[in-house]
Amino acid sequence: MLVRVEIPVDAAGIDALLRDAFGRDDEADLVRQLREDGLLTLGVVATDEQGGVVGYAAFSPVEVAGEDRLWVALAPLAVAEDQRRQGLAEKLVYEGLDALNEFSYAAVVVLGDPAYYGRFGFKAAAQYDLHCRWPGTEAAFQVYPLAEDALHGANGLVAYSAPFNRF
Repeated sequence: MLVRVEIPVDAAGIDALLRDAFGRDDEADLVRQLREDGLLTLGVVATDEQGGVVGYAAFSPVEVAGEDRLWVALAPLAVAEDQRRQGLAEKLVYEGLDALNEFSYAAVVVLGDPAYYGRFGFKAAAQYDLHCRWPGTEAAFQVYPLAEDALHGANGLVAYSAPFNRF
């Protein structure tokens, strides 16, 4: 198993993984659109011994109260069904967080299960007066500061890139 930054040849495998993992086209279409619009900050893949994509994590830019603060969103995160419950998603997330930190990104937001993402250190964004546009997601919307001062003066609406507006 190799976990690394995605390269162009991975696109078809990422697309197939996302369609299969989610049982629909939305996430694959989202990643394709982010890539086409130049809004894919980072893509991390896990490949098997044959080079097939078995895991993927995408990170794309967000704005905080209309301002670019070098924050990104983690979405989507997917692992092939036969590879689940083996720590692969964890490796993808940690690889992404490490790379983003290395490139001086300030924070990562995610919309997901607090029990799951809390293991990585994500905290409820609401406690920092941060929210996203989707109603009823207060408990699931979380933030992970990469920089010490990332949350200083940050509050209000965290706006995802335009391709997310379809959902």
